[in-house]
Amino acid sequence: MIRNHYRNSRMLIAWLAVSAIFLMPVSVFPQTKLTLHSNKYSVQDDIKLGRQAAAEAEQQFPLLRDGEVQSYVERVGNRLAAAIPAEFRHPGFQYSFRVINARDINAFALPGGPMYINRGMIQAARREGEMAGVMAHEISHVALRHGTAQATKGQKYGLLAGILGIGGQILGGPAGAAAQIAGQGVGVYFLKFSREYETEADILGAQIMARAGYDPRDLAAMFQTIERQGGGSSGGFLSSHPSPQNRYARINQEAQYLRVQNPIRDTGEFARTQARLRGYPAAPSMAEIARTGQRNPTEGGGNNPQDSPGGRVDYPSTRYRSYNELGFLTVGVPDNWRKLGDNNSVWFSPEGGYGQYQNQAVFTHGVNFGISQTQNRNLRQGTEELINSLAQGNRSLRQSTNFQRATVSGRVGLSAGLTNVNEATGQPETITLITTQLRNGDLFYMVAVAPQSEARSFASAFNNILRSVRVND
Repeated sequence: MIRNHYRNSRMLIAWLAVSAIFLMPVSVFPQTKLTLHSNKYSVQDDIKLGRQAAAEAEQQFPLLRDGEVQSYVERVGNRLAAAIPAEFRHPGFQYSFRVINARDINAFALPGGPMYINRGMIQAARREGEMAGVMAHEISHVALRHGTAQATKGQKYGLLAGILGIGGQILGGPAGAAAQIAGQGVGVYFLKFSREYETEADILGAQIMARAGYDPRDLAAMFQTIERQGGGSSGGFLSSHPSPQNRYARINQEAQYLRVQNPIRDTGEFARTQARLRGYPAAPSMAEIARTGQRNPTEGGGNNPQDSPGGRVDYPSTRYRSYNELGFLTVGVPDNWRKLGDNNSVWFSPEGGYGQYQNQAVFTHGVNFGISQTQNRNLRQGTEELINSLAQGNRSLRQSTNFQRATVSGRVGLSAGLTNVNEATGQPETITLITTQLRNGDLFYMVAVAPQSEARSFASAFNNILRSVRVND
């Protein structure tokens, strides 16, 4: 009898422990009541849109490939998702959690449940509760179906600039509720939500935190941490999540109704995860990621620039590789550069120095060879026309030096220094333009570009490339 009583006691203790997890250590007080907004889109639309957006996001963002970090973030996320109130659970929603290798303090969630947390967000948090607070806030946007609710209202707050260009082509299928979103010109996955929706996500996020065993005041503390560390800058959390008035006071007010006994604050896992992340090289910024576009390398031609994690661009190799291009050009370029181009123009650029920005090919490092058709037989006038043409697509482009004589494959040429501010990176860049005329009167040009801060490191390679040029027209 004693043995059975002991066994039954252990079973009771185990049952109580499990019950404590599911019932959550929260005192019952009147909480702010939230309701779902009017929404003409179905739950299945949310799921479809979220899956398609997630597929594109994972093509364009560099995910952190670290099993330990990933498992830890998933455990925190799953704990929070399990604490969503029943009235905000939707059949088919599957919450998932991935880490983006970006240093900006940001996170976002997609309709239906996919969530992405920047590495910079994890590193900026002072304790697990702060990180969990941001995740709970993002989960709340999904649970409240804010993306499609806002699209229903027709509130076009715009995409996060230059991060994802999600258009109607990925929605596919016949016309329907989901397809109509693209027709509105709204990228619903990355809408800047209204302050009303931000307040709702704060409130539900605080409630979810408490139900999961976290102190909801950590959510308010994390917003203050973000603000102090520049999260309002481009690519930061507050730039895409407008701060409601009295945000901290409102969260703390809600927290008074959500008293949690022994809340989760610091865990060994959180400290180990931060230490592990500190051991990695510095992550690129969202701006650096945005400038590189999709990763579609083409060694033998084509016009698809490559996506890259960004970050540091390697110096030009001292070994050169010869290419025959454009039907008349032979040129040697560093062998750690990649070729991209089409029939009328060819680029050579190092990894991380090229890509797409706002659906346009861009490059920040390298050389571009091409032909400009002109009826002007005067080299200088033809070169001036080319500069004016380039300036039409680059509003910050300026000529910084006078024309100087140059030699291109034994021919008379001109060179000019230009400056520009790269729209993708916001960084000043130094450009050298070299031109000469072909026998048919067309203008052959070479454009060499590098960030102003790295121009000296690339100057020798640019000179070597120019000396290697052979024109046989």
